Amino acid sequence: MKKAIGLFGLLASVMLAGCSAIAGDNANEQIGEQDGDRVVATTVALTEIMDALDIDLVGVPSSYKELPERYADAKEVGNPMSPDMEMLLSLKPTEIFSVTTLKYDLQEMFDDRGIDMTYANLESIDAMHEEILKIGEKYDSVEQAEAIVAQFEEKAAAIEKAIEGKEKPSVLILMGIPGSYLVATDHSYIGNLVKRAGGVNVITGEDVEFISSNTEYLQQTNPDVILRAAHGMPEQVIQMFDEEFRSNDVWKHFDAVKNGRVYDLEETLFGTTGNLAAAEALDELLKMLHEEK
Repeated sequence: MKKAIGLFGLLASVMLAGCSAIAGDNANEQIGEQDGDRVVATTVALTEIMDALDIDLVGVPSSYKELPERYADAKEVGNPMSPDMEMLLSLKPTEIFSVTTLKYDLQEMFDDRGIDMTYANLESIDAMHEEILKIGEKYDSVEQAEAIVAQFEEKAAAIEKAIEGKEKPSVLILMGIPGSYLVATDHSYIGNLVKRAGGVNVITGEDVEFISSNTEYLQQTNPDVILRAAHGMPEQVIQMFDEEFRSNDVWKHFDAVKNGRVYDLEETLFGTTGNLAAAEALDELLKMLHEEK
């Protein structure tokens, strides 16, 4: 049977991560200071959003991904679930941003230290846009924020027109990390993307982002399309998926496997939370779900 499970709790068992925030009072001029603001972003998605909003940062996440050039001199504060507390304290930030999907894992840690956090909701595209507009208003970047949202809405309208009248394929979304995988629901960011691209998630009736489930249960859903998202260590996860699909005979009975409609999602486009690659991700999903060449 299936049960609800937190993706980030599972990620913590295979990789380090970090995030948090502290209010401080430092009048010294340092990189990332705007009118006394000393802002830290603890995820790559948030860092890219801050860049698009033209907001300087004193702290950024540690990541193998390339961060915006404007933050070359910002200090690394660790990965989203295991922050470098000493570094955070030394930066004396006025605001530190994390994401709501990490709040359960982080809140007690920071409450114990009297650290205030700002958790941005990037769990869906609409929620992300609300956060972008809110941050833009707070940091005098309203024009940039409105431009980001308007540009995406233009893309969304084009997608809606492209899928109008087309049959909606059923979709199974697997979220993999080294050694394991979860199943994404409509409440996950990728689930939200699939819905916008005209797909129907085979997992229904859930109020969480991810569930665990065995292959026998999943086979009963018999999806038209299987999407495999790789996170943590993408190359290793893709190898894990390939081995699972080769060694477990259950998968050969899925229509998606029989018809060659199993797709690996590029991590830079399909993150665990909303990000600025959403428009490009929708373009890719349009091809996968509707077999466009």
